[in-house]
Amino acid sequence: MQIIRTVTWIAITAILVAFIAMNWTKVPVNFWPLDDGNYIHFEWPVGIVALVFFLLGMAPVWLYLRAMRWRMSRRIANLENSLRASSLPSINAHPAETVSTETAPEPTSSPTRTPEA
Repeated sequence: MQIIRTVTWIAITAILVAFIAMNWTKVPVNFWPLDDGNYIHFEWPVGIVALVFFLLGMAPVWLYLRAMRWRMSRRIANLENSLRASSLPSINAHPAETVSTETAPEPTSSPTRTPEA
């Protein structure tokens, strides 16, 4: 399974690098409007702009999924701990059984009875 994940990440990286290399022409990006009607202006390559906005769009979903994973792992740990606590014998509910180190005597065989008709 690890090999599939590695190959997938290599393919995604190759596609991303090819996209950025093919779209290296600079384009104007209006970032923030100013009071005089102009904008804060940057000239960035198209590939970098696409990558930045892709990452900005992916960040909230990634943070949400990380929070859900953390919440579920805490919930599972809590359930496991409560199961462990409920399965342990309570000291007050059941008296402790003493374990004898002596061996029990072998049961003697009783004489066989013949069934009476």
